[in-house]
Amino acid sequence: MLALTSHAYRPGVMTELSERTKANMDVVLEQTCRQLPHGGDHDSRRFIAERLIEAAESGHCTLGELGIVARRALAELTGKGG
Repeated sequence: MLALTSHAYRPGVMTELSERTKANMDVVLEQTCRQLPHGGDHDSRRFIAERLIEAAESGHCTLGELGIVARRALAELTGKGG
């Protein structure tokens, strides 16, 4: 699960995320991290989770949108980013 699911933190701003958005973020994080050895280490999971939080705060809350963000973060982590 995401460490920051009840409130997303941005310096100076606290934004409440909907339950659906938090659930979508959890699903996408788990699906994405399955592609990493042993489900990903703490730092890798945190990196992807932070990207998901940023996306959700910007209004990208669907599974599809969050999936794209997570895949881009994963590609960046694994050196496959363009």
